[in-house]
Amino acid sequence: MKSEQGSSLAKDAWMRLRSNRMALLSLFILGFILLFSFLGPELCHFQYDEQNLESQFLPPDKNHWFGTDNLGRDLFARTSFGGRISLAVGMLATLVSLVIGVTYGMISGYVGGKVDAFMMRFVDILYSLPFTIFVILLMVLFGRNFYLLFLAIGAVEWLTMARITRAQTLHLKGAEFIEAARALGFKDARILFHHILPNLLGPIIVYATLTVPAVMLLEAVLSFLGLGVQAPMASWGSLIKEGAEKMDVAPWLLIFPGFFFCLCLFCLNFIGDGLRDALDPKSSKD
Repeated sequence: MKSEQGSSLAKDAWMRLRSNRMALLSLFILGFILLFSFLGPELCHFQYDEQNLESQFLPPDKNHWFGTDNLGRDLFARTSFGGRISLAVGMLATLVSLVIGVTYGMISGYVGGKVDAFMMRFVDILYSLPFTIFVILLMVLFGRNFYLLFLAIGAVEWLTMARITRAQTLHLKGAEFIEAARALGFKDARILFHHILPNLLGPIIVYATLTVPAVMLLEAVLSFLGLGVQAPMASWGSLIKEGAEKMDVAPWLLIFPGFFFCLCLFCLNFIGDGLRDALDPKSSKD
């Protein structure tokens, strides 16, 4: 009799993700956006900060595929370079928030008791503060530096991850395999990072894909307030701000960066939804 071939949870999740057409299409589109952002400047004959006052507000043509801005800078080069900045801020700030939130939540849930209550009340206090104002204060105190930008945003985006991780840790710390690890004399740090953390990867991955677009939106808001990426550098947020100011004169300044920004956000959200469904243990095969 032919034995049935086993299937891992990762393989099952990938098969469910492949069956989600919107998520799969979003993956391909996101790959195109990444290629555009990181290879686009190499394909363009102009630098993102190269000025030519004789070519102000040129509409899209064979030389300037996306047109030019008020300083004669090529919008194709600036949009592709801006994609690098926006994606870098989104991913790096998300990484910062994950490191803080996952560590904080695991410790809170694992220790429990008064320590857990105190740590969660601290999270509740931070939740009551407006995120945008908190980031603005951090930027004002520490300066408007590109590297501090994703640190400041990541420092306020970890709260939800801390709650999610705490709830999962509270559920897992009473499991039999955790009790077995304690009986074998494993230290708490090893139990946290070698036994509990691997079982949290599903929620962490899903949350990360949903946090990146939220961070990119926050960076765009900061750009509108003049606290985002500083000239001559550009992000999609700062380009949208410039395009909104010149929309009546040169609408292409808003259309192209706005299109890529919205497309990227849609793709990340669809991918996040697809991963959430694919990694849902309730939908796993018996």
